[in-house]
Amino acid sequence: MTTAPPALLIAGHGTRDDAGAEAFRDFVRELGLRNPGLPVAGGFIELSPPPLGDAVTELVERGVRRFAAVPLMLVSAGHAKGDIPAALAREKERHSGISYTYGRPLGPHPALLNVLERRLDEALGGRRPQDRADITVLLVGRGSTDPDANAEVHKAARLLWEGRGYAGVETAFVSLAAPDVPSGLERCAKLGARRIVVLPYFLFTGILPERVRQQTEGWAAAHPGVEVRSAEVIGPEPELLDLVMERYEEAVKGDLRMNCDSCVYRIALPGFEDKVGLPQQPHFHPDDDGHHQHGHHQHGGHAHAH
Repeated sequence: MTTAPPALLIAGHGTRDDAGAEAFRDFVRELGLRNPGLPVAGGFIELSPPPLGDAVTELVERGVRRFAAVPLMLVSAGHAKGDIPAALAREKERHSGISYTYGRPLGPHPALLNVLERRLDEALGGRRPQDRADITVLLVGRGSTDPDANAEVHKAARLLWEGRGYAGVETAFVSLAAPDVPSGLERCAKLGARRIVVLPYFLFTGILPERVRQQTEGWAAAHPGVEVRSAEVIGPEPELLDLVMERYEEAVKGDLRMNCDSCVYRIALPGFEDKVGLPQQPHFHPDDDGHHQHGHHQHGGHAHAH
C-alpha cells in the first residue's frame, strides 16, 4: 500500500491590500489545480484571511495528518524564522496526531532571478541585452530589523548583476532598514546613473510595492535629468509555482538547507549581540499598517531544522 504524500501548506505574510491578498489565494488555488493528487491549502500570519490556523484546520478536515509547510516569502526574516514555526507549533497542539516538516523561503533562486530579469526587460520596453550597459537597477526589498534578511536582498542584487550586463544593481528597502528608496536612487545618481529601473523584490502587489512606486515617481519628478522607470513585482509566474513545489520536495525529503551562518539568533553580529539565543517576541511592522500587531503569544526559540 502506497502512503499518501504529505499535504502542502503555504504560509503567507499577509497584506491589507485586497488585490495582494487575492493574488496569494489565487496562487494557492493554482497550485492545487496543478497538483490534483496533493491536498493544498494556504493561510496568512497576519492582516489577511484566511489565518494560517484555518488552513491547517481545512487540511485536517480533509483527512490530512502530515503536511509540509512552505513560507511564501523571499527572505528568511522574523516571520519565516519565528512566527510561522510558532504558529505551526500551536496547531500541532490543537490537532492531535498531526505532524509536519517546514521548508525554507524562496529566494534568491535562479528561477526568480530570471523572472526579475524579465520584469526589467518589460520595463525597458524590450531593450536588447547588449544595450543594458547604461542601465542601473535599484532592487527594493521589504526591509527587516534582521540584518541576515537584509543581506539576502543584497545577495539577490549581486546575483542579478552577475553576467547580465547591467551597469550595476544597487539595493534599497521600503521599510525598517536603510537605505530607503529615495536614498537608494540618490546613490545610483551619485554613481553616475542616468537610466535607472526600480525593481520591487516582492512576490505580489500590495501596500509596500505601491509605496515603492510612489516614492520612485516622487524622486523622478524632482530629478528630471535622470530617466527612472518602475518594474512590476514578480507575480504568479510558472517559475514561482515550480519553485514552491521544489521547496515542498526539499521539506518532504528533509533536505532543509536553511541559512544559519549569519543568523542573528545564533551568531553574535556587531550591534546585535543581545539577540543570540533569545526567544522571539511578538512584533509588528509600523510601516505595514499603523495599528496592527501579532497576537500576544510567546514564541519558542529559533526554529530552523538541521
